Amino acid sequence: MRTVAPQDTAPDTHAPPPHMGRGTLLLMSAAAGLSVAGNYFAQPLLDVIGHDLHLSTGTAALVVTVAQTGYGLGLLLLVPLGDLLERRRLAVVLCALTAAFLTVTASAPNGALLLAGTALTGLASVAAQVVMPFAATLAAPEERGRTVGTVMTGLLLGILLARTAAGLLAELGGWRTVYWVNAALMLLMAVLLRLRLPALRTTAGLRYPALLRSTLALFAQEPVLRWRAALGALTFAGFSILWTAMAFLLSGPAYGWQESAIGLLGLVGAAGSLAASVAGRLADRGLVHRVTGVCAFLLLGSWGLLAAGGAGGGWSLAALLAGVIVLDLAAHGVHVSNQNLVYGVRPEARNRLNSAYMTSYFVGGAVGSALTSVVWSVGGWGGVCALGAGMAVAVVGVWLVERLRRRTPHS
Repeated sequence: MRTVAPQDTAPDTHAPPPHMGRGTLLLMSAAAGLSVAGNYFAQPLLDVIGHDLHLSTGTAALVVTVAQTGYGLGLLLLVPLGDLLERRRLAVVLCALTAAFLTVTASAPNGALLLAGTALTGLASVAAQVVMPFAATLAAPEERGRTVGTVMTGLLLGILLARTAAGLLAELGGWRTVYWVNAALMLLMAVLLRLRLPALRTTAGLRYPALLRSTLALFAQEPVLRWRAALGALTFAGFSILWTAMAFLLSGPAYGWQESAIGLLGLVGAAGSLAASVAGRLADRGLVHRVTGVCAFLLLGSWGLLAAGGAGGGWSLAALLAGVIVLDLAAHGVHVSNQNLVYGVRPEARNRLNSAYMTSYFVGGAVGSALTSVVWSVGGWGGVCALGAGMAVAVVGVWLVERLRRRTPHS
């Protein structure tokens, strides 16, 4: 059933939010996944894109970094607008812009235009992070964890299955095909979101410059945001290290896989996205801190498996696949736990809180992918695994310190 509000509402401060049906939740989940997918198509295609546009390995790897940098700027500059503008309109406009910028990437004749299209797509694709707090606001408080977990599952499936779709479509029609297809799907999402979502506004009472300043001020005001932003940044740095280096490992002499086979590895990683839904449900039961701790140690252990997967061959491949599953499961579990806590800090400022947290998250991802291109050229897969393990050690350390501070009175 179509959910429509007759006028803008302010559910966080004045009136209860409109009811969100299962179909609307699944639509929001799909929109989140398709929005971010365009930032990850290049990962299994770096080698073929580099050859087609005559790019060096380092320049090709920058496609991933530029996408994440654009996304980070969108998180900082555009997502806070959800606390100022009508949220449905903002989500629809961002979806339409994502579609337009994907066509720039799809038609790029050289590296410069490819990087420009990728950066602009990343900037607009933060529609996913407008939809996320939108869904949290529409959900009943006791179902917020499950709702966030469901939308996050869609987002994570978009990230992971983007690699599979990219590899398969590259085999069928070249690397540009997946960008054209996603552009069409994003236009469809813009139409469906306009038809199905309620109009929803939470007025912050601030002008845009003050809104941005208040977003940054949240770091100083909210300890939960600081700790969870640090955990998110380190976790996503490790996630980006793995997936940026994966195309180089699998297309190299150890495995010699084609683009479609590399893309199919996303199906293995997608199994880990189930952690998002599970973590959300556990958060609703008050176990969010335990989930974070378990996932932090799993993250560390995953890099041992991944290191064993660098040699090629049957046992190495099994270790590599197991490492991918464990790392994805752990990273998603930490992320959903973080968001559940952050969204509960100030309901009236959810978009700004999400902006602050997710900006930190994707800055971590951009740093991770940038470091990977350097470390790969110097130390190969072994160096990459050492880098990822270092990030995981930092995640465990931050979680332990946060836990000790929570147990210390007046800390």
